[in-house]
Amino acid sequence: MPLYCLHCLDNETDGAARRATARPEHLAWAGAIGPALRMAGPLLDAEGKMVGSVFLLEADSLHAAKAMNAADPYTKAGVFGRVTINETRWAIGEGKPQ
Repeated sequence: MPLYCLHCLDNETDGAARRATARPEHLAWAGAIGPALRMAGPLLDAEGKMVGSVFLLEADSLHAAKAMNAADPYTKAGVFGRVTINETRWAIGEGKPQ
């Protein structure tokens, strides 16, 4: 199944406040995805402040990856100012699909 990398940068106006409010629902949503969510975590600036999120997920198509992003409570809450979704291939590293 194809892998997609979602690079999501918070909106610079009130993304941090929106992130804090939506975090519990976001974590529940991410946990419910199951094994299709291969990796996820915050993007940090030089001071360690959260400025976005990154996801590596399996999806049938780019359309399906976009639909998963649209269902994210962070997306619904307007946390992200910019989201880039690219198909990727796992070339090396622990956890590489066989």
